[in-house]
Amino acid sequence: MSLQTTEQTVSPAFAPAGGGCGAGSCGSTASQMNGLSDEVRAKVQDHPCYSEDAHHYFARMHAAVAPACNIQCNYCNRKYDCANESRPGVVSEVLTPEQAVKKTLAVAAHIPQMSVLGIAGPGDPLANPQRTFATFRQLAEKAPDIKLCVSTNGLALPECVDELARHNIEHVTITINCVDPDIGAKIYPWIFWKNQRVRGREAAAILIEQQQKGLEMLVARGILVKVNSVMIPGVNDEHLKEVSRIVKAKGAFLHNVMPLIAEPEHGTFFGLMGQRSPTADELKALQDACEGNMNMMRHCRQCRADAVGMLGEDRGAEFTMEKVEAMEIDHEAALARRQAFREKANAELEAKRARAHAPAPTTQVVTFHRPARKPQGRPVLMAVATKGSGVVNEHFGYAREFLVYEATEAGVKLIGHRKTDKYCGGSETCGDGESRIDRIIRALEGCEVVLCSRIGIEPWGALEAAGICPNVEHAMEPVEEAVMAVWRSLLEAGKLGGVGQGERRA
Repeated sequence: MSLQTTEQTVSPAFAPAGGGCGAGSCGSTASQMNGLSDEVRAKVQDHPCYSEDAHHYFARMHAAVAPACNIQCNYCNRKYDCANESRPGVVSEVLTPEQAVKKTLAVAAHIPQMSVLGIAGPGDPLANPQRTFATFRQLAEKAPDIKLCVSTNGLALPECVDELARHNIEHVTITINCVDPDIGAKIYPWIFWKNQRVRGREAAAILIEQQQKGLEMLVARGILVKVNSVMIPGVNDEHLKEVSRIVKAKGAFLHNVMPLIAEPEHGTFFGLMGQRSPTADELKALQDACEGNMNMMRHCRQCRADAVGMLGEDRGAEFTMEKVEAMEIDHEAALARRQAFREKANAELEAKRARAHAPAPTTQVVTFHRPARKPQGRPVLMAVATKGSGVVNEHFGYAREFLVYEATEAGVKLIGHRKTDKYCGGSETCGDGESRIDRIIRALEGCEVVLCSRIGIEPWGALEAAGICPNVEHAMEPVEEAVMAVWRSLLEAGKLGGVGQGERRA
């Protein structure tokens, strides 16, 4: 074994200081935020889709003003009036620009966390340029504090970049599933290009060229670009590593690799043909592989095109146009509430980042020779029930989703989320005869711990029997700090394959 000279800090333990995050999972974790320019930080710090931290605090709304689409994807089937479906392309009502503005103002008045208005469908916003830009123009005048962003397949993007820049659109998401036309031909049956339908490899080649050209043009104008990619096992899963490398080289800010949604009842080509979705482990493995080339987004919820509220919740039913028309709103007071909330939330976020980067407490510095120390313990996946604000604050029985974190000696990072039915309420069994707790346990496969604010005796016992340890000791604590504290306790109890604190200090 080789020896090295190290400058060791004598401290109570070798554990990371403060329990804060290590290398993060998207472009917004504490370490990455500290490396951003003031200009970029201002653009992302309260954008829930561009900042992992911000998604705990800020809400967004999607305005469904763009019904037409200029391409067909084998994973897409745009259905209207499907209120119980939560997936991209689905809306309950298509709005005019005037209706969208009125609804946005109503949402922003009732949800002070509202910071972003995005247009993401149900078709492609840039295939509906008049409707899209009319909405942006009116909102820029009536709600200048709301960030505006757009999500597009990229086919019409190069022709719209100048208009996007004129409207001060600071965030654009492009869905890029491939950079190889042969792979693209398996994903896109056709595109509508220059007034004609183009099919097969030729269609994919045109789409790819337009996407890459649009990405380069946006970056040249200082517009932040997030790239979405749908992971389709056996089609583009391995290829997405190359996609990630290329879009990073061209200046994309963030890469969001999402799982294919392919249930047959959605009526998509892939769903009807039996194309499977990736498992949680497969998705994580691909995201980890891409992470070396690109900052990864792990908190995406694959939202509806008319989503309202925090990521992971949908309050759209509260803001149908019929209800919005009946609302009386004091817009000046609403703006003041939003501004006050942002000041408070951003102060909390800055304090959190400062804690994550605080130096470890020391007693003295001693230089000596010692063998290189192997990392302690092993990675542990933990599921967290939270209602937002970055705190463990949700009752297990009411959780409809769990955030999943990976804890190691190096720190904590978000790796994804798991949706499920809430344990409390409704019948004991789901529609397929599976019990609710069994479905939750299946959704949490791979997790060893569940952190929540409270949990009943029966689900506690069922989780333990399945090898998942419930934990309510860290209720109302910051999520990352709670996860790290649990990891340390497991390490010191000798449950992670490493030595405990007392042995290490000896």
